[in-house]
Amino acid sequence: MPMVDLPAGQLHYVERGDGPPVVLLHGLLMNHTVWDPVLDRLPAGFRYVLPDLPLGAHPIPLNPGVDLSLRGLNQLIADFLAALDLRDVTLVHSDWGGGLFLTAYGLDERVGRLIVLPCEAFDNFPPGLPGKMAIVATALPGGVSLALRQLRVRWLRSSPLLFGWMARTPLPDDLVRGWTEPGLRDKRIRRDLLAYTKFPSPKSELIANTEALQRFSGDALILWSAAGKVMPREHGRRLAELIPRARLIEIEDAYVLSMLDRPDAVGAAISDFLTGDRATR
Repeated sequence: MPMVDLPAGQLHYVERGDGPPVVLLHGLLMNHTVWDPVLDRLPAGFRYVLPDLPLGAHPIPLNPGVDLSLRGLNQLIADFLAALDLRDVTLVHSDWGGGLFLTAYGLDERVGRLIVLPCEAFDNFPPGLPGKMAIVATALPGGVSLALRQLRVRWLRSSPLLFGWMARTPLPDDLVRGWTEPGLRDKRIRRDLLAYTKFPSPKSELIANTEALQRFSGDALILWSAAGKVMPREHGRRLAELIPRARLIEIEDAYVLSMLDRPDAVGAAISDFLTGDRATR
């Protein structure tokens, strides 16, 4: 398992291929495996790097007391790109939208392009019923452990309160077992997740930090889902209008985790963006 030492601690990641870097991020209580159905559909000639962010499914706890606010996590992403000396990165966002704030914090110098799948944006932090239930779980003693165990029960995780509105297709048991194992095994993983949830931001600040993307000068693909209730469809359209060099593609029959619902469509759209951009550079 490749790991990299950052000021916040060790971070696990996986990678494949060689060429211009493409860094794929994931959401809360997930890890890099959420991208497995799409990776084989992406073009050769790129270096795909997938870090396990400290969002509750990471295998290695960070150092005690590190800053895991939105700013702290953005700094962690910037430190990760610097530690691997990745430049002109295509940064891919999904579900967790905090990484969109790299531009607001002045930390996007290594990011050349963006691909944005359905994720938190504007004032949609935490997003929808699943996000609100996650906040409730982290506020209750033992709530995180209980939520992780509930996610392992297929009929429970299919509820709109958990992952029912995250994916149209049922999530496989082995996938979710991999996401929940670290937090159930190690209380320090749960500590990192709780640390993130303890830093709420004012809605006005969240909106302003999203709107800072109007300063992003690179190309962007907004690859949003046309269906679903967690990440509003209009947010994808707003992002496409906000970022100067963005274009919008909407994926039908998919919720938030469109890489699981429609891996063929997501893989094709990302591939076209990557190879089309490379061909014109």
